[in-house]
Amino acid sequence: DRVYFETDKAELTADSKALLDRQADWLGRRHTDLKIIIEGHADERGTREYNFALGERRAKAVIDHLKARGVAANRLRLVSYGKERPAVLGSNDSAWSQNRRGVTVIE
Repeated sequence: DRVYFETDKAELTADSKALLDRQADWLGRRHTDLKIIIEGHADERGTREYNFALGERRAKAVIDHLKARGVAANRLRLVSYGKERPAVLGSNDSAWSQNRRGVTVIE
């Protein structure tokens, strides 16, 4: 349900693309009625405004990939939480790497 990003990046990795391909298949073949929220998140570094914008770019990258794999745009909604909702507390590489993410949530 989540993909991870490199520091200050919004590009999907090969592993992320593979995971999203499986999500698109699941959404497109078995669950065509579900609506999805894609959450964009960032780690704690940087300003609030920067991280909201980065979270938005990350969520958009996920949405663009899902749309390219056949998930209808009207089923997808984007929200950026920036650094406001960390998955892991801490100020170290381990915590930061887990907080730089895009999360798929079923509405």
